[in-house]
Amino acid sequence: MNSLNNLVLGFRSSSLVLNLPQWMLSRHLHYIHPVRKLEIPVKYPEIEFPEKRKLRFMEKVPQPVPGQRPMKMKKQLIDMRGPELTHTFLLHRQYGIRALQGGQLHHGHFEMIRTGINRNMDENRMFAIWRIDAPWKPITRKGQGHRMGGGKGSIDHYTTPVREGRVIMEFGGYCEFHEAYDLLIRVARKLPFRADVISQEILDEEKKLEKEEPHRNLNPFSFEYCVRNNIGGCRKWLSPYDYIWHGKYR
Repeated sequence: MNSLNNLVLGFRSSSLVLNLPQWMLSRHLHYIHPVRKLEIPVKYPEIEFPEKRKLRFMEKVPQPVPGQRPMKMKKQLIDMRGPELTHTFLLHRQYGIRALQGGQLHHGHFEMIRTGINRNMDENRMFAIWRIDAPWKPITRKGQGHRMGGGKGSIDHYTTPVREGRVIMEFGGYCEFHEAYDLLIRVARKLPFRADVISQEILDEEKKLEKEEPHRNLNPFSFEYCVRNNIGGCRKWLSPYDYIWHGKYR
């Protein structure tokens, strides 16, 4: 009896009993419960948790320099234009929220992200960290009905500019992608610009497709080719940024 084992394959109408050797049972067949579907638990790799697992509170106003007035700045729309070149990867190689276009985040958006993540995550097995700075860029505004002139207005609030491809926050722990997606997509849809939920597998696949795309393209008339050869006199109406980004970022 030690070399034989009874394997019951459960069906709604009948059951089939097979008497097979133990080595064949362990290597080729699996037990199927007649009512429940038994799944093998996921084995997670060794994950390094940060010291504080929840998103920290972001200051609404940056700390002033002693003895100096708060500095005003120009609009500098270049801070939101073009691709992000530095913070485009995941530190913990799990999940996160990525910006799909440029924009600005003020203190209200930071609080929306923080409360939406911290209230719904399981702190015992999950964590979240910021990948952007607290609001630092001053935005000025004049009072309603104020006449033109009189110099630059007073500082109204502070924002954080974000470029396309910037990772806004990371999420990870002992969880799968479908658990993180349901939580992060609700936050991503409330941002003032388009954003999506990413994982390390998605980033790896995008890099692979980006390398293969030039070799699979059969059309020789690309945007870069047309600009370089001035086809149709396109250089008359092109923006200086089109020479750098080839029409990808507006």
